[in-house]
Amino acid sequence: MKIVPQYVVSLTYNLYVDKDGNEELVEKTTEEQPLTFLYGAGQMLPKFEEELSSLSTGDSFDFRLSAADAYGEHDEEAIANLPKEMFTEAGLPAIGAVIPLQDQNGHRFQGQVVSIAEDAVLVDLNHPMAGQELHFKGQILNVRPANDEELSHGHAHGADGHHSH
Repeated sequence: MKIVPQYVVSLTYNLYVDKDGNEELVEKTTEEQPLTFLYGAGQMLPKFEEELSSLSTGDSFDFRLSAADAYGEHDEEAIANLPKEMFTEAGLPAIGAVIPLQDQNGHRFQGQVVSIAEDAVLVDLNHPMAGQELHFKGQILNVRPANDEELSHGHAHGADGHHSH
C-alpha cells in the first residue's frame, strides 16, 4: 500500500549523524520494534514525512534532512538560568545530565545541564540533535488505514492497531 495521510506506517530505520567527518549510528529500530506512527498527524518531522510520501510497503529509503529541516540550528541563546531553589527536593543535577522541564504553558521538554553557578543551574535548551544533519536509511514494513480509535486519538496504536500492554 502507498503511504497517505490517515494511514499507519511501520518502518525500520538507522539514523546517522556526522561526527568529525564520519557517519555515526545514533538510533536504530528493528523489525521487532519498528517505528509506527499515524502519517500526517504531526508527530514526525514534516520533512521526514515528506521524504516518505511517495513510498509503499516494502520500499527502502535513504535520505538526509538538513539541520533546519530537522531540529533546527544550535541556538547559543537557548540557555536558561534556573534558580538553585528549583532543585532543593531532587538535589542538584550533574553537569551533562538531561533534565525534564516544563514551561508556563505546560509544554514538556528537556534541557542539558551545562554548568552550575553559585545561585543558578545553567541549562542548554537546544534539542540534543540541533545543528546536525540527519541521515535516515530504512525500509517501509507496513502501511495500513488507521482505525477509528487511532484517528480519534491522533496516533497509532502499534503495528497491528492495538495498544500493547
